[in-house]
Amino acid sequence: MRSLIIGLAVSAAALLTAGAGEPGSLASRPATRTLCIDLGGQSRPAVCTYPASRLDDREDFCRCGDAQRVEAPVCGAGDRPQAESHAFERARKAAAKDGSLVGDLYADRPMCVSPRNR
Repeated sequence: MRSLIIGLAVSAAALLTAGAGEPGSLASRPATRTLCIDLGGQSRPAVCTYPASRLDDREDFCRCGDAQRVEAPVCGAGDRPQAESHAFERARKAAAKDGSLVGDLYADRPMCVSPRNR
């Protein structure tokens, strides 16, 4: 009887922790990435530090230098980032005033960024 209770407790604990925060799991896939926007609205590269695991896509810390640091959503399956144009850069600059592009649209498409290359 005692071994049955211990077995059930171990099984329950394994089910609760399965996939939660493991590298490569959906929990470690970020929903946003850091984007640096300069005064004209152009995208500049962010200097970021990442965990040592190649399977974990989270950004630990990012710097933008003189550019504005903005959180942008990662494009979902079937979506791709907008093409860079002067009109898009002006719209992105206006949308980024609050520090985030999450939920912002341009030409009825989200202002998303591609996932990080591994």
